[in-house]
Amino acid sequence: MKTITLLAALLLCAAPTLLFAQSDPNDTARILAGLPVSPGSPLAPLMHEGAWQQHAKFFEGAWSKLDQRQISRIHEWSRGNLHARTGNVFYMFSGPDFLYAEAFFPSASNYVLCGIEPAGSMPDLGRIQLAPALANIEGSLKSVLNYSFFQTKEMRQDFGRGQLNGTLPILYVFLARSGKTIRSVEFVQPHGVRIDFNGGTLYYFSVDLSNGSVEKSGLLSFCQKLGRGDSLLKSASYLPHQNNFSAIRSFLLEQSDTIVQDDTGIPVRDFDPGKWNVRLYGDYLGPIDIFKQFYQPALKGMPSAGALPFGIGYRGWDPRKSALIVATQR
Repeated sequence: MKTITLLAALLLCAAPTLLFAQSDPNDTARILAGLPVSPGSPLAPLMHEGAWQQHAKFFEGAWSKLDQRQISRIHEWSRGNLHARTGNVFYMFSGPDFLYAEAFFPSASNYVLCGIEPAGSMPDLGRIQLAPALANIEGSLKSVLNYSFFQTKEMRQDFGRGQLNGTLPILYVFLARSGKTIRSVEFVQPHGVRIDFNGGTLYYFSVDLSNGSVEKSGLLSFCQKLGRGDSLLKSASYLPHQNNFSAIRSFLLEQSDTIVQDDTGIPVRDFDPGKWNVRLYGDYLGPIDIFKQFYQPALKGMPSAGALPFGIGYRGWDPRKSALIVATQR
């Protein structure tokens, strides 16, 4: 990775490194999300194509089910249980999952998402074959629509092929389906994208979060400049449990006022009881089999602060088998 840091690029926030601009990314986002654009939009003719009409029908059905089962329930739960919030949300190991960041923290001003997947190129619907591109969008979202998380192996394959590549098309879809209006999109060095929308800003960075790499990337310095935040960790493959990710773990413990996570996030043993109040919601059943070595006895013995009305993490299809940890600074 080049030695230019995120901080160096983004300290010039009034004039960031602009590599490419798009005239109307909001209309592009709406088409990708199966939502109509105004009749005067240059993209309006796409709505007459059978591929888009089928895509819109697919999304209306899938999104209605997702909203009823997950998103609207998370919004309601968040209003009742997450009281201390800042203007910043740090969602490490997220991939392009703006959907759940916004669901848990709908009033944030800045969302910082991070994964190893590249942002990709700016979607240009005038230069693609619409039908296969829309089919790829649907395939890329299959697991998150059904299980609440992206499957990493399939995500890398889906985001690396086709005429729409990287995480940016998925970020567009989630922003549009969350009711946001995209104002501007710009790539910033290195390996980042900034999306301004009505009410806030979304940053996505492609960064290796392991020790050594994350410090060199400048991500931590950038987040510190934004100020303190609230953090979300979900379906993180238990990477925050591992010694090679101690730097990002320590950063989140120092920089966060509230941490909302499933059991794949920071081990509960790392929350100093003198500094943190830790609550468990739902029923902790332990990790799924492939991660059984990360079982946490302290969670099994912790009384539940209440039931979860939605599923989360690797058991996200069933609220009765899901657990969520909320840690707040004392």
